[in-house]
Amino acid sequence: MHRIVLLIAMMGLLIFPFISQADQSGDIIKRVEDNLNGETAVMDINMVVKTKRAERTMKMTSYSIGNEKSFIKILYPRKDKGITFLKIDNTMWQYVPRIEKTIKIPASMMLQSWMGSDFSNDDLVKESSISNDYTQKLLSETDEVFVIELWPKEEAAVVWGKIIMEVSKQYYLPTTVLYYDEDELLIRELVYSDVQPFGERFYPTRWVMTPQEEEKAGHETKMEISNAVFDEPVAESYFTKRALKRYSR
Repeated sequence: MHRIVLLIAMMGLLIFPFISQADQSGDIIKRVEDNLNGETAVMDINMVVKTKRAERTMKMTSYSIGNEKSFIKILYPRKDKGITFLKIDNTMWQYVPRIEKTIKIPASMMLQSWMGSDFSNDDLVKESSISNDYTQKLLSETDEVFVIELWPKEEAAVVWGKIIMEVSKQYYLPTTVLYYDEDELLIRELVYSDVQPFGERFYPTRWVMTPQEEEKAGHETKMEISNAVFDEPVAESYFTKRALKRYSR
């Protein structure tokens, strides 16, 4: 009897560290999501898209409520001014003033390039929830960062076969995110930097997405947040299909 009790106790010592590690990594990722999204957010964003042949700049304003609702309006350049995007839960629309048409973006296109950049539709409207769609595992840690590996859950409709995320222990914000395909080939790298205070919240104001595929060598997209307001009321009027045309002007 004593041997059985001892064996059970030894098994517990082996199992519980893994359970607490899984809980810890899940808590870290959830905290990262909360810090990135806020209850609400309004941001002014500059985006510079660089390819082998050209470089162009876009300016936009973004409104969001958590991870569920998002509205983006393009302010510059002139040819794109007034284009708007709306995401509610799992549905996304785009309004193009030049043709006065609202287009529903199907789920199959969520991972397509957003406005010719190295970010996807999914990235810009925060479609995927890492805490819900991925299983988390703490790979390692230093005094400065956690390194977390994320694997997609079987039922999750996501494209990435694996994600490796470094998380700052100081801010609980990502510093580097590596995205792999199903064959575990590195497809892109996203680096967050220049953390600045906005009210009581700290936020990375510089995001650099670099494709790692050979055919996209020399490509890079930089996003810089020039202003941000978090956790203040945002008008619900932004999050209706009518808003796409209304706020396009």
